[in-house]
Amino acid sequence: MNETTTRDLTDAQAITGERADLLAALAKSRHFLRFTTRDLTDEQAGQRTTASELCLGGLIKHVTLVERNWADFIMNGPSAMGDATTMTEADWARWADQFRMLPGETLAGVLADYAEVARRTDEMVATLPDLDATQPLPKAPWFEAGARWSARRVLMHIIAETAQHTGHADIIRESLDGAKSMG
Repeated sequence: MNETTTRDLTDAQAITGERADLLAALAKSRHFLRFTTRDLTDEQAGQRTTASELCLGGLIKHVTLVERNWADFIMNGPSAMGDATTMTEADWARWADQFRMLPGETLAGVLADYAEVARRTDEMVATLPDLDATQPLPKAPWFEAGARWSARRVLMHIIAETAQHTGHADIIRESLDGAKSMG
């Protein structure tokens, strides 16, 4: 593991019980996602290697945004995420930009932003008064109307989202140059 991951896991180990388990699971998925970008240039991080629009830098941007938004949701409720039912065509175009490296973006910059969001999320998990606290989900066609999620469920969602995209990243990296994260 690299120094950042070791520090992440050490910080998670200073916390006990369920919070430590949640942070350790998230740290592991974050590590493998970052690991898929090892030794890449900015150009390679922005390269599409599969039929999808995804690239490695874009996946990290997406996971960063997802984690930031859901952490803000835990603290501030649905207003932190906006109302998907009112998004315009321009809003959807901006949404799509998170899945690709844009001119002027660097892999180092994308990874630094991810590290900062991870640090803030970890701090929030460590200090959150109650994992059972709930917030109503924002308006979106993919959420059940009137549903509420606890901080715990949101954290599990962040972990699942990160793990899922880590798998996508591994496929993209293997298609790029044959490198694998595991195996």
